Amino acid sequence: MTLAATLPTRKDEAFRYADFDALAGVWPIAREEIVVAAGQEDSRQIVELGEAAVARHLAIRVEKGAKLDLRILTAGPAYGRIAVDVELAEGADFLLGAAQLATGSETLEIVTEVTHCEQNATSMQVIRSALAGHSTGTYLGRIAVARGADGTDAEQSVRAMLIDRTATANARPELEIYADDVKAAHGCAVGELDAQGLFYLASRGLTPPQAKRLMLQAFVAEAFIGAPNEEALSEAALARLESIL
Repeated sequence: MTLAATLPTRKDEAFRYADFDALAGVWPIAREEIVVAAGQEDSRQIVELGEAAVARHLAIRVEKGAKLDLRILTAGPAYGRIAVDVELAEGADFLLGAAQLATGSETLEIVTEVTHCEQNATSMQVIRSALAGHSTGTYLGRIAVARGADGTDAEQSVRAMLIDRTATANARPELEIYADDVKAAHGCAVGELDAQGLFYLASRGLTPPQAKRLMLQAFVAEAFIGAPNEEALSEAALARLESIL
């Protein structure tokens, strides 16, 4: 592990929306190294639901033809920041599914940088945020495609749901491409629960709280589809949603 000693400022793009009072209490952040060897498959899960502030920085290398499935659930009630830096070798595959759930005055952040270093690597990021009260949820995600990394296929799906209009969602997906024959796309949306969907569920006999709960449950579960422990992650997220609602 390596440590960065100097506390950043808002001039650092990766920390633009950070809670610096909380960040100071967990600084410096240890850099956690993860390497998936060539041809291997690995899966990791990060679940942060504790009372204490947490900040983690994962530095990941996925070697030739290897695969990594990473799932993240961060749901307060304290400050939470998860930074993920990924380097992909030839033919490597990386999947990130992450959900952040916040209420009150909580601040949660997910910051990613995925670099396609060599050709024919694939990456998919699915980020879902459900935010209530005066909370803040941030996703900053950068995909970089290096020169010579032809055949790259990279995608980001970023959605934030404001349970209350007093909540704040910050979302900035970014692409930086220096190669040819590349598929790269990002979708980003911030909104509220669909009124027509809520009305339909009410017409089927659900109370308004039940309808809201069901729609949010389905929304958050999108981050965990296909995970080795999908059911456990979804149950943990649902328990936190219950406390938020």
